[in-house]
Amino acid sequence: MKTGINPSILTEETQNYINANLTADLHSLLLKKSPFPDVSMHEIAQQIKGKKVAQKKFPFLLRDGIIFPPNLNLEQASSQSTAEFKAKNLKGKNFLDLTSGFGIDAYFLSQNFDQVTLVEQNTELLETVKHNWNVLGRKAHLINENLEDFLQRNSQKFHLIYLDPARRDAQKNKKFLLEDLSPNLLEIQEKLGEISDEIIIKLSPLIDISYLLSVVKNVSKIEIIAVKNEVKELLVCISRKNSHTDTEIKCVNLESTDPDFVFVFNDEKNAVAEYSDPQNFLYIPNNAVLKSGAFNTVAKNFKLLKLHANTHFYTSDEVIEDFPGRVLEVDVTEPKQILKGEKFNIISKNYPLSPDEIKKKYKISDGGKTYLIFTQTQKGRIILRSVE
Repeated sequence: MKTGINPSILTEETQNYINANLTADLHSLLLKKSPFPDVSMHEIAQQIKGKKVAQKKFPFLLRDGIIFPPNLNLEQASSQSTAEFKAKNLKGKNFLDLTSGFGIDAYFLSQNFDQVTLVEQNTELLETVKHNWNVLGRKAHLINENLEDFLQRNSQKFHLIYLDPARRDAQKNKKFLLEDLSPNLLEIQEKLGEISDEIIIKLSPLIDISYLLSVVKNVSKIEIIAVKNEVKELLVCISRKNSHTDTEIKCVNLESTDPDFVFVFNDEKNAVAEYSDPQNFLYIPNNAVLKSGAFNTVAKNFKLLKLHANTHFYTSDEVIEDFPGRVLEVDVTEPKQILKGEKFNIISKNYPLSPDEIKKKYKISDGGKTYLIFTQTQKGRIILRSVE
């Protein structure tokens, strides 16, 4: 395999220049002439961009000798925090990543496996992974091949298969149905099952869970992974060892103090919520829980009352600990009690005005420690103010 890496990018002089310009404006930098005859300014800017992304997204790569790929590969790569979460409790003899990309997920998922196989059709990207894993002291069998071609010729069995299908078409449009992804999961799921009993698939957070369970076989668990309350991905865990009549849903909010929320998907159909006007405490589920659709199960499991069928806010007289989301002590307030020029954290849910429209109407702005919640109960629209 011919390398696409420019070795001159790794010289001490070039690396020192890159590190000295981490805070430089990249657009201005690209207009300058490169101080190195064998390294273009575009190559230098790409490494600066990679290091800046790594500072927040995968800090374990902030070390000498690491090469960063083009921006698209950086964007598509998982974060270190989500990769580390996925790797928990996984171990075995051999691990196969069919869509290794920049290799972040593979690096952490494979850490407790004796043998690691990475498949990637992008030659230059796989060379970058090969180089970086050598720097990191990790070994893997690297295969530069189309995933479908690999599956067609492969006869080896694996303890665990992982794949992250491409979710954009040739025109860069986002795709969500499984048959529109690359690879088409519906076409290869039987083949995957022939070479492994355990399969993990990373999918878009926008995919519908009911649809997912209707078309994918042997789903034992779905993990909804958020980071700081932003849902990043759905992780589909397929196990062919046992039949699964009920699928466990696990809602996780990383880099927060929220506890995990776990329930059985079919239980939501039978859960019944009771309703109430706002009491002393208001409960706002985190976005991983909201994505799960467990609106009545939340009420049942925490013995909370809902404000409205379509609001998904909950209430109680006494505070309930370990709730997966925000808990506020609140009072009902009237519009005339909202003073012009005040600052609030504004939340609008099941209410006709957006936060920006609310700010304009009441002549208030963002900020401060107090929350204003514009929402709806069974009896009608209401405004709540948090108690400091």
